[in-house]
Amino acid sequence: MLETIEYGELEGNYVLVDVRSPGEFEEGTIKGAINIPLFDDEERKIIGTIYTRESVDKAKRIGLEVASKKLLHIYDEIKELSKQYNKIVLFCARGGMRSGVLGMLLSSLGINTERIHEGYKGYRKFVIEKLPELNDGVQYVVLHGNTGVGKTEILKQLECDGFDVLDLEGFANHRGSLLGTVGLGKTTSQKAFESKIYHMLRDSKSSYVFIEAESKRIGNTTIPDFIFQKMKSGIHIFVDADIDFRTNLIINEYTKFENCNSEIIDCLKRLEKYIGEKNIDRYCKAVLESEYEVVVSELMIKHYDPMYMHSAGKYDYALEIKVMDIKTATQQIENWFRVT
Repeated sequence: MLETIEYGELEGNYVLVDVRSPGEFEEGTIKGAINIPLFDDEERKIIGTIYTRESVDKAKRIGLEVASKKLLHIYDEIKELSKQYNKIVLFCARGGMRSGVLGMLLSSLGINTERIHEGYKGYRKFVIEKLPELNDGVQYVVLHGNTGVGKTEILKQLECDGFDVLDLEGFANHRGSLLGTVGLGKTTSQKAFESKIYHMLRDSKSSYVFIEAESKRIGNTTIPDFIFQKMKSGIHIFVDADIDFRTNLIINEYTKFENCNSEIIDCLKRLEKYIGEKNIDRYCKAVLESEYEVVVSELMIKHYDPMYMHSAGKYDYALEIKVMDIKTATQQIENWFRVT
């Protein structure tokens, strides 16, 4: 008999195996899971359509036919995993057919196998339930400052130095601005975003977590309201830097990717209704000629800084620093934190 376990009860030397399709896995999975799919995305789509529009029995038969051709390969993969782990823990979308059938087969072949109750859906329910509790237990130390002052770089250095950091932009795979996707590829789904936050807070070493001030929406993801409100009541630090430092930092960040110019131009065109067609044409021409300085400095001074400073005065800052270089600025924050 295949045992079913709640995600929150997992313990010991186990490995999570996500048997859903690659597309489902990419949208969001359980941290550390390995994807060994029973169906690819197209097979899943076909079987699902038959299930809903024709017949459950027909869908089951086609599913078995498709899966049977892969079982030997799947068995070999999982057999190798069983040499490293004491237990194989399977999950699918809702803990139903895919993980159930495969789990019973593996168990009958002598592999110690369990499946997660309600599958990925059960894990999501667990995350949604536990995330507010974890959030209640932390105090956020929030970095504020204009675009390009180095907030993200400071957070990375803080993390390297052993401090707890919640990198919302990193989790969203978006820099939180109109040009935020340049060079980064596909943004994170809301489900995966929330899961990353959960695991970071669960694994935090202290009750103080450094974080960057953000708008509630980052790319395609939204910061849960209870976290967003907790950030507002946190400890606030203002980070500043001169325009040359900011310009160089942004240019280095945004132009290190292949095809960066075309992506930058695509993003710039979305600003047309705010700063006019003539300015956009001028900026696009400058980008194509690698004259980034004028574009970056003007966008900061005329567009981003006025928008940011509108909200910057809402907070009392416990510390204000001027960044000359990232390492020194990070050290200032760490020294301040240790005596606070």
